[in-house]
Amino acid sequence: MDAALFTPEAMMARVLYRDALMLVLDKPAGLAVHAGGKKSEHLGLYLDHLRFGLPQAPELAHRLDRDTSGCLVFGRHRQALKRLGALFAHGRVEKTYWAVTVGEPPGESGVIDKPLAKIKPTYGWHMKVDPHGQPSATEWRLLGRTGRLSWLECRPLTGRTHQIRVHLASIGCPIVGDGVYGKGTADLLSPHLHLHARRISVPLYPKKSPVIVTAPVAPHLTDLLRSCGWADEEPSPVDAQPVLEILGEG
Repeated sequence: MDAALFTPEAMMARVLYRDALMLVLDKPAGLAVHAGGKKSEHLGLYLDHLRFGLPQAPELAHRLDRDTSGCLVFGRHRQALKRLGALFAHGRVEKTYWAVTVGEPPGESGVIDKPLAKIKPTYGWHMKVDPHGQPSATEWRLLGRTGRLSWLECRPLTGRTHQIRVHLASIGCPIVGDGVYGKGTADLLSPHLHLHARRISVPLYPKKSPVIVTAPVAPHLTDLLRSCGWADEEPSPVDAQPVLEILGEG
């Protein structure tokens, strides 16, 4: 990837939210969040740019696939990670994704409730619908369409690997650019996965409203989203959070 994307200034510009405990980054598509596999470049190499005066770099509170863009949450120190880890583990963090798919879903909204399991124990992290797998559920809502393509909002109710990708493919709506679960159909329209972590809501402080952060639409998504009816309207990255309060929380 272009080295200019990961200068200190460029990394700081990707910060959507920061307070004393948490940092939310607008992750670019195509970059793994940690080392592994055949890719030597990963996000962890650049996190030192985001210490903002703390002795250590922030650490991941959850994961996004390499080719998924958008909201990615970090804890800024050990106690913050512990608090965030508990929130994610107990399903209290609400995640909203946007996807552009090939095909139309059955209706205007619904829930895909299908258990998932690895295809083979030795075959990486590729997943499949399996009645003996782990319980998995994804809410979806149709936001727009072209006749061939659909713009969907998805809310995973569980946190399985590749959950949204597998679930949407299972109802005949593989995500554009998905060369694994939509090979031969969805990957012909674009080489880039059209899955974006659009919004995240974190109830970080017990006596305050959740921190709600929105990631701007990634450049590779704009053309197909516009064709499906998206009007290029972007909200503030942080909803209803005064700046002084954001930087002053402890």
